[in-house]
Amino acid sequence: MPSRGSHLTDQELLQAADGELQPSRAAQTAAHLSQCWPCRARKQELENAIGQFVRFHRGRLDPFLPDSAGPRALLKARLSEMTITGKLRSNHRSLGLQSAAAAIMLALMAATWSYHSALSRVTRPQPSLTPGAVATVDRDQVCDSARPKNRAVPVSLARRVFQEYGLTGAEPRSYEVDYLITPALGGAEDIRNLWPQSYSASTWNAQVKDALEDHLRDLVCSGQLDLATAQHDISSDWIAAYRKYFHTDRPLETAR
Repeated sequence: MPSRGSHLTDQELLQAADGELQPSRAAQTAAHLSQCWPCRARKQELENAIGQFVRFHRGRLDPFLPDSAGPRALLKARLSEMTITGKLRSNHRSLGLQSAAAAIMLALMAATWSYHSALSRVTRPQPSLTPGAVATVDRDQVCDSARPKNRAVPVSLARRVFQEYGLTGAEPRSYEVDYLITPALGGAEDIRNLWPQSYSASTWNAQVKDALEDHLRDLVCSGQLDLATAQHDISSDWIAAYRKYFHTDRPLETAR
């Protein structure tokens, strides 16, 4: 943990923003941020820079790149890095020392984010785009329903989801526009609750998540699990939730 007079590094701030710190370290970092204005301000600067890169990535790169799956994801990340780095070099002469340092940090951060995003997009939604949304937290309303699975998403809404994720050139049949929180658990038909999940992911694919949704609903309706907890766990990290509730590190064969 940083001493009272020290600050968190940019790497630590990025890991905290992306939820990649170990639980004990995450708690220490949160405690430091609660008392350190400079670190909080720097964390906000980094998050704003990521947001700017996301918008640039969607508008300038995604329409011309193949679907981000397997080796193509690495290609996409590398092209993103090269594009941003080249742009920064062309503007370097007009930047002051402090601005240049910030721009270089943005390039490194953007490349890291793009690599991480390209690899994780297939299996996990982006929290900034799909945090999850619920229509009800009433257990009786959920359990007394006709147990709807993921309702068909209107074409116009599905198109917006693909645009949000920069997959305008992807083959729609390769993805399920999935509810992060399934309607069978009170999830809402809201773009904040929808994301394009790959059918072809080798391990954590749409069929595996369907098995988790069924299992969570069974636990909720049998009184073994609180509905709000089920909604929180599946929206926070559905893969971690699968591991937690199925007590396994990999999908069960029956879920594939």
